[in-house]
Amino acid sequence: MTTTDSVRNLTLKIKRYDPERDEKPHWEEYEVEVDGHDRVLDVIQKVKWYQDETLGLRRSCAHGVCGSDAMRINGINGLACKVLVKNLQSSLLTVEPILGLPVIKDLIVDMKPFFDHYKSVMPFLINDDPPPTTERLQSPAERARFDDSTKCILCACCTTACPPFWGDQKYVGPAAIVNAHRFIFDSRDRGAAERLDILNDAQGVWRCRTVFNCTSACPRDIKVTQAIQEVKRAMLTGDIGFDPST
Repeated sequence: MTTTDSVRNLTLKIKRYDPERDEKPHWEEYEVEVDGHDRVLDVIQKVKWYQDETLGLRRSCAHGVCGSDAMRINGINGLACKVLVKNLQSSLLTVEPILGLPVIKDLIVDMKPFFDHYKSVMPFLINDDPPPTTERLQSPAERARFDDSTKCILCACCTTACPPFWGDQKYVGPAAIVNAHRFIFDSRDRGAAERLDILNDAQGVWRCRTVFNCTSACPRDIKVTQAIQEVKRAMLTGDIGFDPST
């Protein structure tokens, strides 16, 4: 495909909401000239820069690392900086804020409830053993046990794609469980029992209904549902694959 062939017009439909002037959210449409290699983020920024500077969005690295530009793109959670125009199925592109979190303005949501859940599972290494003279070593197999869940970038795509979270925001959510998994199965950590106790709650892992929306929404391809099931299994069996006292 040549550059000329890939240039076309696209209708961008954005769900807008400004609490200072709007009683409720509404949709607005913009016509944008795009290239097939543009990303959804590029399209939105063209609107903000050249058509409507009042549009509110959140972004930072624009390379799929920071996770700040998570939104619903044609009804599916994703990062605007990773979805290419050439992969869209029509000339109509709809974007709206991720669900289940309060909307501050337009595509910007309040992430505090999400991060409160994240912090509740103690997402940090706990080890009160006397510090070694070198780093705490792990075998490749020990690292592989939790490697997948280290890839989380806290974009909230998984949690805000979860129907149980839509129904009750007290649910800790998939992202928090993934980040608990990352330390529960880390052989250097000594806080697994405490994290499992925190998650052994009606608003913890047992709220998961195994819908798999979280797994399909993850832009880092983390096996989110599998991680949640592994935490459930550890809770039921007490087996985390190693002796945390050693």
